[in-house]
Amino acid sequence: MTRYKGFSTINNTKKFRITDAELVKRDLINHFGIRKGQKLMNPDFGSIIWNMLFEPLTADVQSTIVEDVKRIVSYDPRVSVDNVLINEFEHGLQIQIDLTFLPGNYSEQLKLEFNSDSNILLAS
Repeated sequence: MTRYKGFSTINNTKKFRITDAELVKRDLINHFGIRKGQKLMNPDFGSIIWNMLFEPLTADVQSTIVEDVKRIVSYDPRVSVDNVLINEFEHGLQIQIDLTFLPGNYSEQLKLEFNSDSNILLAS
């Protein structure tokens, strides 16, 4: 049974419609793709992760990023955060978020790569 319906023009060669977990993940990716303070009339919307890419990955920075991830995911009542893992790579940060989708109570991972060279967010 489909609970949520939406559409996306990203990575869709056949259909623009997406549903359920795919839609929730796309909504989260869109939110993470916006730098905090960049959205007109809503300066608290968006992610601070883009501003942390050039900071040393200390325990305090990791804690700040985890709190930002939890804050963003908490905007969406369709999903909750189980765990967040942060890894550095040569040109940015990879963040793995373990999500539980509600009310079905099934879990999936969302991997986000914030690339400092290209300012591109990749998701899988």
